[in-house]
Amino acid sequence: MNQVNEFILSLISRNEVTYLSLDNPCESKENVQAEWFTTEFLNDIKCSRIPNHYVKLKVRILIMLLRNIDQANGLCNVTRLQITHLGKNVIGAKVITGKNIGDQIFIPRMNLTHSETRLPFKFQRTQFLISLCFAMTINESQGQTLNKVGLYL
Repeated sequence: MNQVNEFILSLISRNEVTYLSLDNPCESKENVQAEWFTTEFLNDIKCSRIPNHYVKLKVRILIMLLRNIDQANGLCNVTRLQITHLGKNVIGAKVITGKNIGDQIFIPRMNLTHSETRLPFKFQRTQFLISLCFAMTINESQGQTLNKVGLYL
């Protein structure tokens, strides 16, 4: 899915901004030392529901939220947005799905502690909780009305 999203992004001729995360190991009660994990190792970790180390974006492209940010205002997991502004620590976007279509919002970088059980340690990633949404899973597309659909097998 990431490959499809990045390919489609490369076809759009606009200025691109790359945002890098800040990754830090968390202290653990287990017999795992935080010093064992280099920054490069943590940057390479890719997991579901956590943004990648680097996120490439362009103005006017479509993104989706990876977590609930503000449920009262409709900013929930898989809400679709269109980027209107790319700042250093904030992204401006317009809501294009849900009950608040047309609302202008700002998305800050946020801290997210990863606690997936398949890893023997926890780490914290500071990044925008978004992903490109040119391609998405079937679960992420539920409830959407789409004019055209492509299937990548």
